[in-house]
Amino acid sequence: MQESMDRSPGMRLPVKLHRKVCLVLTDDAVMAEELLARKKLAQDVAGRLTDRVLLIRPGRLESVLDELRRMGHTPQVIGRAGKPTE
Repeated sequence: MQESMDRSPGMRLPVKLHRKVCLVLTDDAVMAEELLARKKLAQDVAGRLTDRVLLIRPGRLESVLDELRRMGHTPQVIGRAGKPTE
């Protein structure tokens, strides 16, 4: 919080805007690391937003959900654009 207070008002922050993306929110950082260690899942991850949040490549949601289910997880889809929530 202190860092944001030290910035001057006109200072610009570099940000990247992602639209219509899928995120995987894990319970903890260890789970996110476990998912990234899976070769099949890692190729569908575009980036890591925090230690618990993974950004999924566009169009790869179903593949990620299938792999999570194969791993024994029960992923919960919060919302989808144009589709009803599961």
